[in-house]
Amino acid sequence: MKNHILSLIVMLLVGVSGFTQIEFRLGDKELETELNTLNSSAEKDLTKFKAEMKEQFGLAGAKVDEYLKIMKPAEIILAGRIGKVSEKPVDQVVNVYRANKDKGWGYVAKEMGIKPGSPEFHALKGKAKKNQNAVKAQNKSNNGNSGSKGKSK
Repeated sequence: MKNHILSLIVMLLVGVSGFTQIEFRLGDKELETELNTLNSSAEKDLTKFKAEMKEQFGLAGAKVDEYLKIMKPAEIILAGRIGKVSEKPVDQVVNVYRANKDKGWGYVAKEMGIKPGSPEFHALKGKAKKNQNAVKAQNKSNNGNSGSKGKSK
């Protein structure tokens, strides 16, 4: 009986946490999971997120603030990645998103010349994975792992 109640509690918590997930509609569940992980991390520290957007995509804090009015942090990351892969300005990607957000990010990517399964799509997916690994490493270091193991830089 206790196990049954515990299972129900876990299912309820998982269901509630699912409400905070973004549905990107990219057609790639793994990529969407990674982007949601990045979003959660970014929302915890927006100052750091803005600094990363400046470093990765050259987006000033005011521009990130403008985008945050219509997008979640992971969507800004995705717009930046789509811009890099398609070699188009982030503003252009965001404009396509604004006009077509009801169609999802998969549509936006296609409009920017990134087709599902293409090398460009795989590059987009690979960059999201690279970011997620960096977030995991950062989270480990922030959790009190002050002792370093391995080689120093």
